[in-house]
Amino acid sequence: MLANFFVPILADGWRFIALFAGAAFLGALTGAAWLFWPLMILTLWSIYFFRDPPRGVPQDDGILIAPADGLVQMIVDAVPPAELGLGNEALTRVSIFLSIFDVHINRAPCAASVDVVAYRPGKFLNAAADKASDENERMAIALRRPDGRVIGCVQIAGWVARRIVCYIKPGQAVAAGERFGHIRFGSRTDLYLPPGARLLVAPGQRMIGGETVMAELDPVAAAPRAAIEF
Repeated sequence: MLANFFVPILADGWRFIALFAGAAFLGALTGAAWLFWPLMILTLWSIYFFRDPPRGVPQDDGILIAPADGLVQMIVDAVPPAELGLGNEALTRVSIFLSIFDVHINRAPCAASVDVVAYRPGKFLNAAADKASDENERMAIALRRPDGRVIGCVQIAGWVARRIVCYIKPGQAVAAGERFGHIRFGSRTDLYLPPGARLLVAPGQRMIGGETVMAELDPVAAAPRAAIEF
């Protein structure tokens, strides 16, 4: 029960928690209740927002798992961002919208080596809008699997989010479900599926980053799934 209650906090979040908590403390010292209670609510919300719960990651080389928590906003065929190097043919793009109440850690959808990490400045439109994929600030990541197939994953800032953080670099190896970044505060993550993948999710479905199986790469050869905590 204690393990479920005391969820780890993302290291990047402690400064925001300390800032709001310190301001709330000053409000309490000065007797300014109108200042104390809003800041206390912000402190508690920051603790909730920056939570970093462990996840049971499915161990199956033939699947792609959700790179983020949130709601599947849309599934469309779209040409990937040029910086991913995936060509000019349209691929299935699954867009996951992260509200300010979702866990904002991004996780690798499969075991792979990092081919590309490319930042592109842009606008801060509503992340739920279709044009956010093209016009908003983003971080594009291309992951090359051992079988040679490349998976595109794009972190997209929203109108509230103003900071994209990526932990990985080209040439680095990542495990399925490994944390590779986060976005502050409210955002979107796009996943581009390779040709032949079978989609297993639908618009309106809620994703659990690092756990929800989003697609099968080789449906016929898919093996039984186990899971480990990551």
